[in-house]
Amino acid sequence: MTSHSEDEELVQIKEWWQRSGKPLLTGGVLALVVVFGWQGWQKYQSNRAQNASALYQQLLDASLKTSGKPDAARIAELYGQLQSDFGGSHYAQYGSLLVAKVAVEEGKLDDAVAGLRAILDKPVDASLGEVARQRLARVLAAQGKAEEGLALLAGEIDPVFLAGREEVKGDLLVQLGRPDEARAAYEKAKAAQSEDAGQGTLQMKLDDLAKGDA
Repeated sequence: MTSHSEDEELVQIKEWWQRSGKPLLTGGVLALVVVFGWQGWQKYQSNRAQNASALYQQLLDASLKTSGKPDAARIAELYGQLQSDFGGSHYAQYGSLLVAKVAVEEGKLDDAVAGLRAILDKPVDASLGEVARQRLARVLAAQGKAEEGLALLAGEIDPVFLAGREEVKGDLLVQLGRPDEARAAYEKAKAAQSEDAGQGTLQMKLDDLAKGDA
């Protein structure tokens, strides 16, 4: 009788194991995998960010002028590595902005345009996209393509970027000999900018326009 009861309990335990034990164990294992997998992913991402940051810092150092000019060969090497290892990341696009700046300083405007357009085509975030847009507009204006640059600055925009964009727009309109439109753009920029954020520069530009009217 006892043996029979023990056999029944053994069957019940096996049935319970099939119904619940395996799923519970599997769920527990999966939970551990998720936890440790997530921690491993976070560590991996943190290491990548640190490596990208270190590489960007080297690029920044190489861009600083020594003996009157940046280290072009070193810049090209580091920039290529940054794009290869961390392409599409924030640091890769920071690198593109930096290299475009160096290109402008060296008078290589076509190279600057290419780099800035690459960011603008697939920006990592809205802020980087807007910085690239405004800088590209200025570079195009420097190439004598102010109308093309102005076209980049059309359309809706997040209010946080409005002051900067309108100031660039005003500068391009001055270059195009359209002072009334430039004045309107500067006024819009000034209205969108806080008093402690450099309104003095905008006021100087407005004053210069007023002198031209006199």
